[in-house]
Amino acid sequence: GSGRRVLLVDDIAVTRQISAAMLSRMGAEVSTAANGREALAELGEGDFALVLMDLRMPVMGGLEASRRIRAGEAGPDRSDVPIVALTAHAAAGDADQSLLAGMDAHMTKPFTLADLRETIRRYVPDLASQWDKPG
Repeated sequence: GSGRRVLLVDDIAVTRQISAAMLSRMGAEVSTAANGREALAELGEGDFALVLMDLRMPVMGGLEASRRIRAGEAGPDRSDVPIVALTAHAAAGDADQSLLAGMDAHMTKPFTLADLRETIRRYVPDLASQWDKPG
């Protein structure tokens, strides 16, 4: 269920495809959205263990979407879902903006599979525990 579900929010289709493939390879059940408004709708429809959110997107950016999620607009029981910024913006102050908007962490693109695994290990322990089982 929600212990494996990850919502990936990015306006660039290629980024969504590559990131979703990496997450699926780790065993995640991935849903995608192209902007913050779509992310709010997706969260309103189901439980997710983690949201990976781009910052700069048309329609509604990640900072605004995160503030709205924290305010309960995707549902009061979803306001505490972990949200990690997944962005190319690595300038001084960008991480602070993410945290002030209610995000839990800030990960910059490009990222490696190891970077993504560490984020999953930190925020989605149900999914990460699968990797530690002998196979």
